[in-house]
Amino acid sequence: MPHQANRLINSSSPYLLQHAYNPVDWFPWGEEALEKAKQEDKPIIVSIGYSACHWCHVMERESFENEEIAKIMNAHFVCIKVDREERPDVDQVYMDAVHAMGLQGGWPLNAILLPDQRPFYGGTYFPPQGWANLLLQIAKVFKEQRAELEKSAEGFMNSLSVSDIQKYGLNSSGADFSKEDLSQMFNILNQNFDKEKGGMNKAPKFPMPVIYSFLLREFEANKNEAALAHVKLTLNKMAFGGLYDQIGGGFTRYSTDADWFAPHFEKMLYDNGQLVSLYSEAFQATKDPLYKAIIFQTIEWLQREMTTEEGGFYSALDADSEGEEGKFYCWTISEFREALGPDAELMIAYYNLTEAGNWEPQKNIPHRKVSDVAFSEANHLALDELQDLVKATNFKLLNQRENKVRPGLDDKILSGWNGLMLKGLVDAYASFQAPEFLQMALKNAAFICEKMKSGKGLFRNYKDGKASINAYLEDYAAVIQAFTALYQVTFDEKWLNEATQLMEYTIEHFYDDEEGFFFFTNNESEKLIARKKEIFDNVIPGSNSLIAQNLYTLGTITSNQGYIGMATEMLGKVKKMVMVEPQYLTNWACLATQMVSPTAEIVMVGNDIQTQAFHFFDQFMPNKVLVGAAVDNVSSLDLLANRGKLNDQTTFYVCFNKACQLPVNSATEAINLTQERK
Repeated sequence: MPHQANRLINSSSPYLLQHAYNPVDWFPWGEEALEKAKQEDKPIIVSIGYSACHWCHVMERESFENEEIAKIMNAHFVCIKVDREERPDVDQVYMDAVHAMGLQGGWPLNAILLPDQRPFYGGTYFPPQGWANLLLQIAKVFKEQRAELEKSAEGFMNSLSVSDIQKYGLNSSGADFSKEDLSQMFNILNQNFDKEKGGMNKAPKFPMPVIYSFLLREFEANKNEAALAHVKLTLNKMAFGGLYDQIGGGFTRYSTDADWFAPHFEKMLYDNGQLVSLYSEAFQATKDPLYKAIIFQTIEWLQREMTTEEGGFYSALDADSEGEEGKFYCWTISEFREALGPDAELMIAYYNLTEAGNWEPQKNIPHRKVSDVAFSEANHLALDELQDLVKATNFKLLNQRENKVRPGLDDKILSGWNGLMLKGLVDAYASFQAPEFLQMALKNAAFICEKMKSGKGLFRNYKDGKASINAYLEDYAAVIQAFTALYQVTFDEKWLNEATQLMEYTIEHFYDDEEGFFFFTNNESEKLIARKKEIFDNVIPGSNSLIAQNLYTLGTITSNQGYIGMATEMLGKVKKMVMVEPQYLTNWACLATQMVSPTAEIVMVGNDIQTQAFHFFDQFMPNKVLVGAAVDNVSSLDLLANRGKLNDQTTFYVCFNKACQLPVNSATEAINLTQERK
């Protein structure tokens, strides 16, 4: 008989709703729970996870659905469930606290707090008996030795109140980077590369797109072939492995092994958005058709499984279905034979399935070992014949897969993650000129403006027609970046104005004049026990590095020296650290590549500028901004002032640091002018 619903039943988060019928008397994070803890003088359990997290589900099954354990939790604690994707601010504070305790972080994250929210104990996954014993012990200590817990909490609070800027001594040493500095960063990263299988030299392996984004820029700046070779090796191995859903498209969150073979099967929007950008840039640099195929198939998956009618993008797909990890994505050989008929044996070889199962008994993860060229030659097929066959195979297997129970969909829409995918679509459109990519991008951008904005600010979350929770710095950073990129392929100044308005709002509500960086939370949002700043880059680039990039790019496009100065100041403060620890600050390193040589300001005037812009994406040219207008278009941009057509043809003006070259009438000549300044 199902348990009566708890307070999570009214949540917008699918993750919280999964816990709505637990016997634990869960509260969402909020005033009601925090007030109850104070009034009843009870310690607080804050349990943080997310819907696609496998071990979160395990702990729920073992402990939070257990009546006896729930009795202990309800009797002695106020219990709060948090979706880390909705409330990264809460997650950040208590993850830092667990690190201060000398413990490894991760999810599920379980922090135990005093009634005033100060943490004194924490950890990640606990087995049921261990969890029950721990809670009984804590309840006893709370009653009998409260002073000890107060002392612990005070120590952790001292640690939490020190900002990263203080902790790491981030003082400006100037943002003047040289090509040799970039090489030094590459050499440090290079020590940890897996030269055989791609990626970094350890398992589990996360895609970490920003690392390879930096390597592409190092290749472009220093003609470093080793950097490009590692990008190609990594992108090829990721595309061939089980990390990538060979049948349906889209990347999973990480590989549990060093071979990119056995994934943790959850699919996150933020990974896929960044990887579409990365593969698009890599295509510009290499023209490898594999990268094009990956991008098109991934965007098909996005459209098919992750897009709302309104144009928003869902957050994630779970790893589990029917209580089993990866069940939706694994195959038996008999399933292949049933779906594919006479083509089955060839495709079994192509995707490396075995009778016994290549992963677990009777479970095969489709993956590739060789290129299509090599496979077609080995099997005496024409390349286009093989590729047609693979497409037909995937279509049949997708139809067959529709009969399985689907993994859970996290159907909340997050503005920042939508921003990352919007940027991916813009980059894919720039690289491949596919109009459907631009249509999806424009629809998503309009959705963000119409449904996820409040006055001049953004919301974090949207679901069932309602936007909620004030957005975080991460959200502003990703949306500003996407709108700025969208302007540079459409030349519709609406997107530039949106980006600039959001940047102004961010400076007003997030910037710390004292330390010269941005807080993660809005000054009008709920006050937590600590207000943090996110400096380091991770699976998503740190919000301060993204904002600094935006300040630099927007400042260059709009001739706003204040923005450029702010970005340069921020980069200068992390310079020492990025030079010795680039693996944790790789997005800052990407910004540093733009300081090595002047940024090309490419101005286009004419009626076909959208088409002409593709010339500048035909090769990899990261250190540029594009500005354009039709001849009769009125623009407020300084870069377009007094710029008209020459010889009655589309005209290109190339400038560096406010010094302009003579105007030219072809994109090729303009590109040549940008190369001359390197």
